[in-house]
Amino acid sequence: MFKRNTQQTQPSTVQAVERITSVLGAGVIWQGNISGSGGVRIEGTFEGQIAMRGILVVGETGRVTCEKIRANTVIVAGAVRGNILAQKVEIRATGRIWGDVVTVSFATEEGAFLRGQVTMEDAVELDLGPESSDQSSVISDQSAVPQN
Repeated sequence: MFKRNTQQTQPSTVQAVERITSVLGAGVIWQGNISGSGGVRIEGTFEGQIAMRGILVVGETGRVTCEKIRANTVIVAGAVRGNILAQKVEIRATGRIWGDVVTVSFATEEGAFLRGQVTMEDAVELDLGPESSDQSSVISDQSAVPQN
C-alpha cells in the first residue's frame, strides 16, 4: 500500500512553451512580409504575407490583411481578412475572421465571428522550408518603397 515505486520512469519530453518574441504595436501600420521562427503579436495594422514557424497572435486592436497566413498556432482576438493554414487556430470572443481556415485543432469562444469555411485535417503541411536554429522572426519592410 505504501510501497515505494522502484521502477525508473523515462522523463516525458515536454514541448517548449511558445512565447511572443516580436510585437507590432497598436499605432503601427506595416506592409511587408513576416517569416521565420518565434512568436509575433500584432496589435497594429498589417498587410502582406505571413509564413512562420511559431505562434501568431492578432490582438484585440490588431488588423491583418493577408492572402494566406501560415503558422503553427494562430490566435485571433482582432480582425483577420484572409485564409489561415495552421496546426491550431483559436478565435477569441472579440476575434473576427473573413476567410477559410484549414487546421488540425480549432477552438472558438462565445461571440467569435467567422465568415468562411473550416476544414479539419489529420495533419497540416505548412511548407515553411527547412527549420533553422535561429529562433528570431524576420520582418521584411516593403512599406518604405515609394508607391507611384
